[in-house]
Amino acid sequence: MTTGVLRHADCAAHDMGGGHPESPARMQAVDRALDRIEPSACVQFEAPLASIEALKKIHGSDYVDRIVEAAPTTGRVSLDGDTAMNAYSLAAAQRSTGATLAAVDAVVAGTIGNAFCAVRPPGHHAESERAMGFCLFNSVAAAAAHALDEHGFERVAILDFDVHHGNGTEDIFRDESRVLFCSTYQNPLFPFPDDTSVPGRLIKTPLAAGEGREAFRRAVQRDWLPALDAYQPQLILVSAGFDAHRDDPLANLMLDADDFAWVGEQIAGVARQYCAGKMVATLEGGYDLSSLTESCTAYLQTLVAHG
Repeated sequence: MTTGVLRHADCAAHDMGGGHPESPARMQAVDRALDRIEPSACVQFEAPLASIEALKKIHGSDYVDRIVEAAPTTGRVSLDGDTAMNAYSLAAAQRSTGATLAAVDAVVAGTIGNAFCAVRPPGHHAESERAMGFCLFNSVAAAAAHALDEHGFERVAILDFDVHHGNGTEDIFRDESRVLFCSTYQNPLFPFPDDTSVPGRLIKTPLAAGEGREAFRRAVQRDWLPALDAYQPQLILVSAGFDAHRDDPLANLMLDADDFAWVGEQIAGVARQYCAGKMVATLEGGYDLSSLTESCTAYLQTLVAHG
């Protein structure tokens, strides 16, 4: 078995304007990480376009229609103070979601052992009825819905180690018992979530500004691993954000690339124990280009080791 990498050139064409941290250069940083991985250890696939019907499984029909109608043919359209679209943004967002759906299909079929979706824009802030935080469509949520509806899974875990809480994922699956959502994040920080957990369904682990390796690893061991052991997921999805790195300009946690390798190993161990290694990760945050390359390399190496 190997690790699958799903990507598409459309994801580099999405551009929200000069100086925006969620820039096309992020794809170049991820490409540099992929160049460091032994070619025989992974197989690359072109990310397909998610259908409008797939998007409407997790987002309101009117919301999806509004995003499609808002997509410009030239210039840019602002959706909020942080999130905009150019002529390529709709296709990029559909590719980002399509990547996660195709990755789930391939992992379930056994074509690959696990997968990394090297795509943008990110998705975990997109709520059922709202684009926000650089996100248009919630790719990881779409993958979970696809696993439940199309593959008949009854227990899907979504693990989110982005420095910003995945409020969109929480919003979409707040009342869904077939999804366990575990999230580590800095708080107070956008999107300024309520830190209340729901045992067996929603595990929220806030970290304070300035905390680093010890606090992060302790939180995962204390909160995530027991919840996952109790839940025994049949599939694991990962919102892989690398903006908790100490060099990232949008937050104040103090992780290093080794910490992303460590959390990857913890997740892989759970996947191996409960779901025959079936695991799909998708890129979320990470805005310092050098540390994004280093962190993504470290995380990808864990996927390859367990592919």
